[in-house]
Amino acid sequence: MADPQSDAIWILSSTFIVFTMQSGFGLLESGTVSVKNELNIMVKNAVDVVFGGLTYWIFGYGLSFGNASFSNAFIGWGDFFVTAEDEKLGIVYSKFFFQASFATTATTIVSGAMAERTKLVSYMIFSMINTVLFSIPAHWVWSSKGWLYMLGVVDIAGAGPVHIVGGVTGLVATLMLKPRHGRYDGERHKASTMSSPTNAVLGMFMLWWGWLGFNCGSTFGISGSKWKLAARSAATTLCSSVAGGVGGFVLSYIVKDRKFDVTYMINGLLGSLVSVTGVCAIVQPWEGLIIGFVGSLLSNAGVALLDKLKIDDPVGCVGTHAVSGTWGMLVAGLFIRKDQLLNALYLHKASTGLFYGGGLYQLGIQSLAVVTIIIWTVVVSFICLKLIDVTLGLRVSLEEEIIGADIIEHGIGNFVYDRKTKTLSYAPEFAEPIRNGQVSGETQDAIEQNTADNNHIEVNPDTRATG
Repeated sequence: MADPQSDAIWILSSTFIVFTMQSGFGLLESGTVSVKNELNIMVKNAVDVVFGGLTYWIFGYGLSFGNASFSNAFIGWGDFFVTAEDEKLGIVYSKFFFQASFATTATTIVSGAMAERTKLVSYMIFSMINTVLFSIPAHWVWSSKGWLYMLGVVDIAGAGPVHIVGGVTGLVATLMLKPRHGRYDGERHKASTMSSPTNAVLGMFMLWWGWLGFNCGSTFGISGSKWKLAARSAATTLCSSVAGGVGGFVLSYIVKDRKFDVTYMINGLLGSLVSVTGVCAIVQPWEGLIIGFVGSLLSNAGVALLDKLKIDDPVGCVGTHAVSGTWGMLVAGLFIRKDQLLNALYLHKASTGLFYGGGLYQLGIQSLAVVTIIIWTVVVSFICLKLIDVTLGLRVSLEEEIIGADIIEHGIGNFVYDRKTKTLSYAPEFAEPIRNGQVSGETQDAIEQNTADNNHIEVNPDTRATG
């Protein structure tokens, strides 16, 4: 028997965990990029929630789940500026809160692909607009009026609307932005320097923890039979991630001359979590092991392929989210079995998968969902990003990219950059002591080395150290 109060408490509790994933994304991305952009990428993760959360409240939820007269199979309508009446208050607000975490995650994924060369103001605008990219496919897949839902598509926790949308948008963005300065010089691939592999691994742990809330919370309750589905989601998610970690270690050991590259572990483990997201509540743990292991290999292969093609994806978001998300959508057409628990998730229109004698129908529906979501994302993300590019500009100037966004956008460090004169000066607290020779030789050497690390950007002579 359904218990709305218990279900709302479960959804809220799961969402609290899901929102910790923003910290995980921030640590992972800041640990992966160069040290001169650490703070900036953390700020962009906050931007995703601040600006993306605002637009999801204004119109995102309504486009996904609005049920007014204009709502149809393609788009939701109504419930803009989300406000609920007393009798529906608990369910509406808990659902809005949970789905807002999904919407902001879809944007956060893209930040990794755009890292180290994107204007912060332009990214703020993008974070607001990207709500549309998530909300429409979310309506197709999860709304009772959505055309893919009515065909019987299965996507429990967002392999399509979150991960494919985020990963494909990231691919479009990085193609438009082009590689970071010096990343690919001729035939030589310059390896990207991680500012803190330790932080990147810590971010992975936080994402791993958050994913349990992501998948288990997607049962949208624990009353009736849903508590069983939540328990199965936890077991399957854990097994999938374990297999993904194994896949990452084994692959690194083979291709990296018996060394364990942390990026293989990170991309493999996260790729496995993405892979099981679509079916977490409806497959068995042993099936999760298979799904996760394959997802791990596909994720790392996708990252390697983009690097081979000289497509600069600093954090590996395309392989981890777009490639593994596609696999995660397709596995429902292979592994799904009809049982009474499916009805608790309102998946009564789904069919048995290919591996259990159901034929190709469900696999066909899942493939159709993948293709349409990719087409939607490519077209709309290109239009949105192009509009931002021709109005505000997406990419920072070469000088600003070389200096780093932490100094340019946030004034962090020993230098101040003047955009009007395009000069880099020592910060006031350093300039006067330097002029007067009041710093030790060791300190001055460190400051000069800081200048050299910025690829020999010229420092304003008025504040340069002398003597």
